[in-house]
Amino acid sequence: IQTSYDKISKEIKAFTNMEAVVTSLSLPSGSRLGFGVMVRINGDDYILAFGPEKYDKNSFNFSKDFEQLHSLKVNDKIIIRSHSVSKAPKYSYPIISGDYIEQNGKVLFKRDFSKNDGC
Repeated sequence: IQTSYDKISKEIKAFTNMEAVVTSLSLPSGSRLGFGVMVRINGDDYILAFGPEKYDKNSFNFSKDFEQLHSLKVNDKIIIRSHSVSKAPKYSYPIISGDYIEQNGKVLFKRDFSKNDGC
């Protein structure tokens, strides 16, 4: 895990593009990270976590924050930018915070850091 963590630490610190391939549309069994997918970057596997999906009380549905991410498929190539990567003893993979995701030049997700999400 530490080696994988170290491999992307420079890109994380600089908030630069990392090319990734989606390897699974679900997180490891028992995960409590919210919505996310598994990705491979330079031969190593990572959890790409976005956090909990919020329920929109006005539309009686989940909010549209992750709507475009739900269109991802296994083997899709994406560009990731993140401000953080972490490790947790419960998981066999480093956890990348999904802050910016792009596919084929189209932004699928961009975290709004101006929102106060209560964290």
